[in-house]
Order: sequence, then structure tokens, then C-alpha cells
Amino acid sequence: MTSASARSVAEWVARFLVARGVDRIFGLQGGHIQPIWDHLAQLGVRIVDVRDEGAAVHMAHAHAALSGQVGVCMATAGPGVTNCVTAITNAHLERVPVLLIGGCPPVPQDDLGPLQGIDHAAIMSPVTRSSRTLRVADQVARDLDKAWAMAQGDGNPPGPVYVEFPTDVLRQRVPAACVLDEHLRPTKRPALAPDAGEVARAATLLREAKRPLVVTGRGARRAGAALTRLLDASGALYLDTQESRGLVDGAHPSVVGAVRARAMQEADLVLVVGRKLDYQMAYGSPAVFKHARFVRMADHADELRDNRRGEVELLADPALALGTLAAVLGRPSDALDTAWTGALRAEHVKRAAKHAEGMASAPAGKDGHMHPNRIFAALRKVLAPDAITIADGGDLLSFARMGLESKEYLDAGAFGCLGVGTPYAVAAALLHPERQVVAITGDGAFGINAMEIDSAQRHGAKAVFIVSNNAAWNIERLDQEMNYGGRVVGTTLAWSDYAGMAKAFGLHAERVTDPARLEGAIRDALAHAPALIDVVTTQHALSSDAGKGLGWVPDRQALTAWDEAEQERRKP
Repeated sequence: MTSASARSVAEWVARFLVARGVDRIFGLQGGHIQPIWDHLAQLGVRIVDVRDEGAAVHMAHAHAALSGQVGVCMATAGPGVTNCVTAITNAHLERVPVLLIGGCPPVPQDDLGPLQGIDHAAIMSPVTRSSRTLRVADQVARDLDKAWAMAQGDGNPPGPVYVEFPTDVLRQRVPAACVLDEHLRPTKRPALAPDAGEVARAATLLREAKRPLVVTGRGARRAGAALTRLLDASGALYLDTQESRGLVDGAHPSVVGAVRARAMQEADLVLVVGRKLDYQMAYGSPAVFKHARFVRMADHADELRDNRRGEVELLADPALALGTLAAVLGRPSDALDTAWTGALRAEHVKRAAKHAEGMASAPAGKDGHMHPNRIFAALRKVLAPDAITIADGGDLLSFARMGLESKEYLDAGAFGCLGVGTPYAVAAALLHPERQVVAITGDGAFGINAMEIDSAQRHGAKAVFIVSNNAAWNIERLDQEMNYGGRVVGTTLAWSDYAGMAKAFGLHAERVTDPARLEGAIRDALAHAPALIDVVTTQHALSSDAGKGLGWVPDRQALTAWDEAEQERRKP
């Protein structure tokens, strides 16, 4: 099919991906991308075919987040590409390196009204680092090299990149002499070293601080060891966020997640590592961070200067910067208010223990169905230390934040992108077949990508899907019930038999109504994965988020208490 002197563009695309270490792609086949698809298969690349293109992007997203590599996915023209928009936007906001390869009609048909002809590149442009149609055959390796660099964050924040090829271009042949080796070979982005003077300034601020606090985001995900050294050297308290769960052992004396609000209000210095000060961080507002100066640390400017400037802004690789800063500090300063750090840690331990104890005995709702906390109580008895967990849903996500302990964790993220749980779990289980992978999802969120349990079964992805089935979009239902005169409209679902659905696709499945059966059901599911557990839960469990304003949507801040503080700050 090929000769040594010339290969088709489709074959060069496949060979580029193999040269970059890609051993799997996620996608849904179609005629516009079939030439690439075929060459990938010939080269032994694993093709994980899915039931919806958006799920393929979610899988590539999870693969990238868990592996540190670029996740690659493919979609055919027209609705194939447009089905990916939500998932690409999610990767964009999460700053996850994903390369989406699309197809488009042949160039001679441009603007004639071809099948599935639409300006994909324009649609994708606002939600990608780069979005291009590649029409010049002998520049394919150069263009893919550039796209790959942008996805992994060479000179820009990491994130999704979209490239597409007209099908006639894929068939064109390019001589080997026109494809430079430098565009095929893998490249490694060098770690950005911190400026010694700025490290010294940051160290001075930390030594002067009485109540220092460290907060991390996605940019710190691969800096766990250096982060722990910094906490030991500074004595600072520590808060993770959804993006960075599991970086620091929960037993570390700096961890105070159960008293998050108090730590934010009382800290006099906040070191923010690899994290935007977005709505989840109250935009860094003085209404919430009442006494704090800021130090910012990140390897990209968009995680360094948004909303609140730092008195020191370290543009550097977080692991290098944290390690260097820890070495300069050496030990906690005499200025550290150890009474404050000790009190917050003690209160955290007390609250966390009380919550853990309460989960196992959480009472059923007035409808007689079990509290969703029973799921997390059972998981604590079953999950291995290296388990990978995914939480997906609206109301369920707040229960998971409090109840789910895991060192590897993914969820709906800053975009609040429901439906990620099932595809994330499939990709995680394929990447780490030796580890437990469990997705806990609300029934509403599960329905968005429920068909991907078929992908799990077909590809042998040994994940366990736990569906909290309360027959409602419950955070919205509760909002209607509490804030709109009890008019519940369009937020209830059927008490569907998701276990029956899973069995129809050949998965091990069980419907659980008795909390005493949960632990055994989860153990059985892990032993027979892929598996699904349909847990019937109450609609009458009030989550922490349900009462904080996420449904009501306050004017200036995401949470009601923060909004009230913001309104007070702005009074003349």
C-alpha cells in the first residue's frame, strides 16, 4: 500500500502519532477519517471505539490527566466533530492536553454544500488552544508537531487542540524527503526553573506570616513530594481543590479541608500553586480572604495573575519552585502562630471523624430510601490505597467531596460538566487495568453517557459504575422545592432499572436497596468488573451545596455566604 519514498498524508499522521508514543486513540469511525483510522490499526495502535464522540474526548481527557501524556481522539466530519464541543470545552477549562483530529469534506467540494460540510475550525476556535484545517500535504508533520506542542503547553497553557484534514488531502502522497525527522521525534518540555531572587522574596513573606495557607490546583498535580516538603518546612496549613485531590496525605498535620472557610478567612498569607482564582476560590476576593496577602506560583501566566496579583509571582515549574522554596526555608519560622494551626488541624480532625462516623449510620429519607452517604461509607471499607475514583453529578458531587477518600480523583471540574464519570472510568481502567477504578455518579449524570458501559464491556475496561438512583436531578429539584414555591417542574426522573440495563450489555450488575448489602455488592462488582451497582437513594438528603446557593446562583459569588460577604464589602 506504501513505498519507502512516498506515503499518504493519512499514513504520515499515523506514523507521527506512533513516533510521539501514542498507543491508543479514542474515537468513533466515519468516512472522512477512515484513512487515518486504517493506518493506525495497521501500526498496532489500540483503537477504543465509543458510542458518542463526546465520550471519546472525555476518555482522552482522563487518559491525559492520569498519564501526563497528550490524550488523542478522533471524530468524523459534521455532527461527529460538533458532538465534541462540550467535552473539548471541559478540557479547555481544565487545562488538559488533548489532541482532537477531525475530518472534513474534500477541498474541491468546499462551499458547494458537501455532506457534513461546516466550519468546524471556527466552532472549535474559542474552546481550544489552536483550531486549524490542514490543507497542505507536505506540511503535515510540521503542523502536527506544532499542534502537539501547543496541546502539551509549550509556551502556552496546556489544553485541547483541534486539527482536521480534508479527505482528499489525506489521500495525497508526500515524499519522505519532505518530512523532516525533527518534526516526528518526541520532544520534552524543559522544566522552568524559579528565579532565585523571587524565591528569596517568597521565603521572606512565609517567614513573616503568622497564619500561612497553601492552596493547590491542577498545575501542582505532579508536585506532590515537593509540596509536602514545603508544608513541612513552612508549617503552613493546606487546602486542596477538586483539581488536586490526593496530592498530600490526609494524615499530614497541614491538611485542614474540613475547616476550609475558616482557613480562608483567617490566613494572613496564601500561597496559590498552579490554580486559577476562579469561582471555586471566591475569585480571591478580600470579602472571603479577609486578611491575606498572596504569593502566586505557576508555570503559566494564566494561573499566576488572574483576579488577585501576588506580592511575589513565581513563574516556574511548581515542583522545582516548591522544592527550592522548601530548601531556603529549612524549618517553620518562629513567627508561625502554632496555636492557630493546631486549633484548625484539631477541628479538622474532629469534623472529619464525626462525618466519617455519621456516614455509616446516615438515616434513610422520608421516602424510605437510603442516604447516599452510605455509598461512601461502604467504599471506605473496600477501596485500595491506589484506587482511582471519579465523582459525577450535581448533588452527588458535594457528598463525594466530603465522603470520598482517594489519592487519584477526577470529577465534573470547574465547568461542572456532568456525564464525565462513565467515560473517565473507562479510560482510567484501560490505562491502569491492575488498579481499582470506581465511578460514583448520580442517575441524571449517568444518563448522559450511559451507553459507554457498552464500550467498557467491549474493550474489557474493568471499571465499577455506582449509580446513586434517586430518580431526580436533585440539586435542581431541591432548589425548586425550597426557592420557587415548591413548584417541581422537569427535574424528576423515573426509578429506572440501571442494573437491568447493564445486564443487557453483558456487565455484572446488581440493584441495591439495603445499605447492609452495599459493601458486599461493591466487592462482588470489583471482582467481576466491568460492573454496575444501581443504588436506590433518597431524594430527601440535603447536600452541603444544596443549601449554599449553587442552584439559586447568587449575583457576585458562587456560594451564598461568600455572596453576602461580597455585598457587604461593596457597601458605600
